[in-house]
Amino acid sequence: MGKQIFILSGQSNMSGRGGVLHRRWDGVVPPECRPNPSVLRFAAASLWEEARVPLHADIDAAKVCGVGPGMAFANALLPRLPADDVIGLVPCAIGGTPIREWERGCHLYEKMVRRAREAAEGGGGEIKAVLWYQGESDTSSRDVAEAYGAKMESLIRDLRSDLQLPSLPFIQVAIASGDKHYIDVVREAQLQLNLPNVACVDAMGLQLNSDRLHLSTEAQVLLGEMLAETYVKHYLT
Repeated sequence: MGKQIFILSGQSNMSGRGGVLHRRWDGVVPPECRPNPSVLRFAAASLWEEARVPLHADIDAAKVCGVGPGMAFANALLPRLPADDVIGLVPCAIGGTPIREWERGCHLYEKMVRRAREAAEGGGGEIKAVLWYQGESDTSSRDVAEAYGAKMESLIRDLRSDLQLPSLPFIQVAIASGDKHYIDVVREAQLQLNLPNVACVDAMGLQLNSDRLHLSTEAQVLLGEMLAETYVKHYLT
C-alpha cells in the first residue's frame, strides 16, 4: 500500500467556503465529497485521520469552513490509482492571505513546509503534488497584482528546494473572483506562468456564492474533478 500525498494550499477558496452563508455552513456534503477510508487528512495536530469535509476546519480555524475542492479531487483520483493506494491530503490554506504572506521565511510558508515534511515522514508516503488556489487578495492594487507572477515563481522554486523535490508538480487555479480592476493582471500571471511541471486549472465561469467571491458547493465539486483530471493528464504515469 502506498500513500500518495497532496498539499492543499492558498486562501479561502482552497480551504472551502462552499455552503457557507452569513458565517454558517449548511452542512451539506455532496456525494462526490463523502468520506472514504482510503482518503486521509493530516490534521492540525500532525496526525493522520479519515478525511471529512470541512478539510480545513482546524487549519483555517479563524473562519467558517465548508466545502472546498480537496475531497472531490481525492474521490475522483482514487479510482485511477492502484487498488491498495491511499490518498493523503495536507490542508494548509488560510483565508484572506496575499501571496506576500506565503514567502519563504513567513509563518504560513514555513508552516506549510513543516506540515508537508511531517506528513511524508509520519507513517510514510510520497508528496505527489501541490494544489494551489490563491490570488484574490492580490487584486487590490496594480503594483501588488503586477508583482504576483514573480512571487509565484519564487514560491514554487523555494518550496521545491526546501522539500528537496526539484520536480514536484504544482497545479494552480486561475482565480475567478477579486477586485475587478486588477483581477485580469493576476489571472494573466497565473495562466502564463512558465515553469516545468506547473499546470493551471481555470476557475473562471464556475458558480460563485452570493458573496460573489467564493465558489459554491457545486463549483467546488467541479473544480476538484478538474484538478484530478489535470493531475492524471500531466503527472500520472
